[in-house]
Amino acid sequence: MRIAVLGGGHGCWAAVAELAEHGHDVRWWRRDAEAHQALSEAGAITIRDHGGTRQVPVGDASGAIRPVTDLGEAVRDAALIVIPLPSTTHQDLAERLAPLLADGQVVFLPPGTLGSVLFGKAMVDAGNFADVAFAETGTLPYLARKHGSTEVVISGYATRLPTGVFPSRLADKAFGVLREAYPSVEIAEDGLSGALMNAGPIIHPPLIMMNAGPLEHFDAWDIHNEGTQQSIRRVTDALDAERIALREALGYRAPHFPLADHYATDGEEWMYGRAAHEKLTDSGDWREKIDLLSHRYMLEDTRLGLSLLVSVGRWAGVPTPVAHGLLSIASAVTGRDLYAEGRTLESLGLAELSRDDLAQLLGEGFKS
Repeated sequence: MRIAVLGGGHGCWAAVAELAEHGHDVRWWRRDAEAHQALSEAGAITIRDHGGTRQVPVGDASGAIRPVTDLGEAVRDAALIVIPLPSTTHQDLAERLAPLLADGQVVFLPPGTLGSVLFGKAMVDAGNFADVAFAETGTLPYLARKHGSTEVVISGYATRLPTGVFPSRLADKAFGVLREAYPSVEIAEDGLSGALMNAGPIIHPPLIMMNAGPLEHFDAWDIHNEGTQQSIRRVTDALDAERIALREALGYRAPHFPLADHYATDGEEWMYGRAAHEKLTDSGDWREKIDLLSHRYMLEDTRLGLSLLVSVGRWAGVPTPVAHGLLSIASAVTGRDLYAEGRTLESLGLAELSRDDLAQLLGEGFKS
């Protein structure tokens, strides 16, 4: 299957390596064309995971991964377009991509923060009414970190990916395409259901806010290792309970993938399977410097992710005091009104819709 991967982050490197290794024809587009140079000269991506170390060829002639610098060329004739980028990139990329998409294509946002609706709206604004499915899931398919200029280390692969499709009328066809690349996808009801599976806004805001002192004091700090203490876990559980209450109030069915399962040794398997937290901390790749003013945990998971939870809670009449409190503290830390900057039903132009109207939009998509 021809697949386009857009972006140059850790998840993008993991995606191009794994998808090419599984026999797909991968075109890889990045905004920074010069960033491909070292990789093209090396002729391969080195991938290191539980299966050992190996190389996946890169290049126009013999490589399964073909770096391209033109976005139109990257997505042309691609059945699946994978965008494993922070949702902070979505607005600009949605506008670039909107006129280029064609009937039958599937755009995968892992995860999306309701980016599925944002990308769909951008298509309509661009005058493109092709039948394109936008799918978003609860997490990246990989726990991955790029090392150097040619290597990616994958410490874990997602075993369950709850995924919603916008518009949901295209879900059957979309899942047929998605499962060729990601067999672990599981059906969520629609794009909003998929957005409310996003684990990032649940796990990261409590970790950065409640570890603010160590993060600012030490040169590097692992919020997932020594930063994950029981008091913080209790806050995370309370925040996740708000997310699940919101899903239930909107009529979305279980499984809701509670974050507590990520840390548990028994019960329901979470998105990354068993012992994923231990694999993550054992790798040492998440011991890093986190600038609270600029890191994606603040600008993506808190500013965009928590604002979406608070916004949908207000619209649905479901209290979200922990989410609201963390967002307020984060606004004080950054000196910015993160809700006003956030991805909310207001910013998406959906806040005035009734429940029936929103359900219709999620099912049918935007009209001309």
